[in-house]
Amino acid sequence: MSQATTSDVREDGVIESVSGPVVTATGLQARMNDVVRVGEEGLMGEIIEIEGDLTTIQVYEETSGVAPGGPVESTGAPLSVDLGPGLLDNIYDGVQRPLEGLEDRMNSAFLDRGVDAPGIDLEKTWEFTPEVAEGDEVTAGDIIGTVPETESIDHKVMVPPDSDGGEVVEAKKGNFTVEETVVELDSGEEIQMRQEWPVRQARPAGDKETPTDPLVTGQRILDGLFPVAKGGTAAIPGPFGSGKTVTQHQLAKWADADIVVYVGCGERGNEMTEVIEDFPELEDPVTGKPLMSRTSLIANTSNMPVAARESSVYTGITMAEYYRDMGYDVALMADSTSRWAEALREISSRLEEMPGEEGYPAYLGARLSEFYERAGYYQNANGTEGSVTVVGAVSPPGGDFSEPVTQNTLRIVKTFWALDADLADRRHFPAINWDESYSLYRDQLDPWFESEVADDWAEIRQWVIDVLDEESDLQEIVQLVGQDALPADQQLTLEVARYIRESYLQQNALHDVDTYCEPAKTYRMMQAIKTFNDEAFDALDAGVPVDEITDIDAAPRLNRIGTTAEYEDFVAELEDDIAEQLRGTYQ
Repeated sequence: MSQATTSDVREDGVIESVSGPVVTATGLQARMNDVVRVGEEGLMGEIIEIEGDLTTIQVYEETSGVAPGGPVESTGAPLSVDLGPGLLDNIYDGVQRPLEGLEDRMNSAFLDRGVDAPGIDLEKTWEFTPEVAEGDEVTAGDIIGTVPETESIDHKVMVPPDSDGGEVVEAKKGNFTVEETVVELDSGEEIQMRQEWPVRQARPAGDKETPTDPLVTGQRILDGLFPVAKGGTAAIPGPFGSGKTVTQHQLAKWADADIVVYVGCGERGNEMTEVIEDFPELEDPVTGKPLMSRTSLIANTSNMPVAARESSVYTGITMAEYYRDMGYDVALMADSTSRWAEALREISSRLEEMPGEEGYPAYLGARLSEFYERAGYYQNANGTEGSVTVVGAVSPPGGDFSEPVTQNTLRIVKTFWALDADLADRRHFPAINWDESYSLYRDQLDPWFESEVADDWAEIRQWVIDVLDEESDLQEIVQLVGQDALPADQQLTLEVARYIRESYLQQNALHDVDTYCEPAKTYRMMQAIKTFNDEAFDALDAGVPVDEITDIDAAPRLNRIGTTAEYEDFVAELEDDIAEQLRGTYQ
């Protein structure tokens, strides 16, 4: 974590009181949101309220031992992140301190209070190749060169957003640190590979466009029924144990984003450890390179200071915007926004602010909106196209979707993946409730699926939705009179719906093959089940009893499509066998 240039006029203060992570000081001359150093150990904090001579600071570290009378020093700059080569294949805490680097430096897995380090390595050299030449005119956001940051990603060095631009006087080629000048302008401005940006301020962007490409997740129920667009917003609410974290892990592993920023905001330590241990071992399905080479992790576990949790999502979204400006599609996973909101609530209560619903601050909805609004698909000023897709997990207490965080999130996001504890209890994973979930991106994404997958994609998806809706209606009757009392056609509909649930909607995240399902396979699975449906109803119309239709041995093989790697021949043969066996019952 870094701060911009210190202002010339500032005055240090004295601690007046300490209440958990909230410290008040007097005599401090500073501005709202400025970063300060608190106490003899120089703990990092941020100014959140100024009232007369009294300044309120939220400290991002444990404040035990900090006492009234201690010093408070202002840096004169807001909470900012270091941006440049080295962000990927790295693990940070909520205020962008590189955890692996600090562990090596301190020879310990535990951080000492007050310790700090730049977000990117200031001593490492990078091979810079200029893309501008002497005499070229450049403006803010223009790409001036590239650096091979990882095996998968070329880092595009840009003119800082706050630059006035100018004519290139010199563009250097070679190996440089991030603080060395690589391009010099006629205005005298020297451009380095390193930038800094305040985390609570959205980076300036070009024109925001309507997204038309899906973020392909490799999860059948999401891509097939409830897709999210690149540059869109989605929420995954669900009670404890319903699979929020596993679902987000799957998205981070398999989504076809160029860059993934995973924010573990208040996560349990064991779950964050799983991410840290698994991701370096995984292979990117697109490039074949290590998955971490396009991933940055922000680990702010539940035992870390609550104030740093509140800043972690801003750290993540700022890093995502930076890569968006280069022309990359970025997916940000925030797990979970509920624990972020709890941090807001705790800080608000210590400030003695008027509480809103369930004790959350009255501005909860506004803060959530500001965060999700930073997603989007953009035409960048430098001529590239980039996007930030935000997927936030929500942890409503007891699975109550009427609580404030879930309700405020629902008003903002356009894709809603509702996790269901009952489905999880029945070992149906992913436990996404198809009756409560929805996507408002379907219509604008259908042309892509029809062009890239199949021209009847929307039609067959609607058929699946209609069958599931009909099953929901019939289940109410079944609970009263039993399935055998239903007419034959309705009994057959329930059998078709069962195959949709068991073979299509369920997906094994731990299976080597089934963990990822490409859109073409998703389509063929829907198509195979519809083939069974059509042939079965033809047999029923010909007078074949339902029991005889459901007894064919080909239909249960529908459940094996997901775990079959070479699925094309398998599905084609299965469809032929279904048709042959069902037609043989009446021809």
